[in-house]
Amino acid sequence: MRALTPLELAVALSLGGTVAATMIPTFLRNVHASRLSEPVDGLKRIAARAALRASGLPTESAFPESVPFTPAVTPRADLVLDPPGTWDAATWRALDFEFDAPHAYSFAFESANAEARATFTARARGDLDGDGVTSSFAISGAIERGGEPTLQPLEIYREVE
Repeated sequence: MRALTPLELAVALSLGGTVAATMIPTFLRNVHASRLSEPVDGLKRIAARAALRASGLPTESAFPESVPFTPAVTPRADLVLDPPGTWDAATWRALDFEFDAPHAYSFAFESANAEARATFTARARGDLDGDGVTSSFAISGAIERGGEPTLQPLEIYREVE
């Protein structure tokens, strides 16, 4: 096998550099997008189940009780696998929401049920790079007595934190 000439080596390195320069940003963008699907999909699931549940109940009990961020400590820069029982709160069971695979976000559910109107806000927060600054996502919904549930658009704060 013959050795590469300096010109052949330069061409190979420049081609490799060009390929890396175009593929690495695309790869990083795709990884980032995949991490954003967790909070967006999770909140959509929570909102859909909360609305479905509320449509069959009186406003005084339309949404499950509030539950704080679960897991309590927001994962920092790593995916976490929750210990058994993490998602056993009655609210998470009522919304059929849990993670049985490693994940990067904590989720919370806040509700206020009253005779005339019930509301909820579901939140997700994550610290993907471990710097202590979190990305936050929220979705809200409400139901008026005798009406159908309504959902507000997803709100995103510091998507790229």
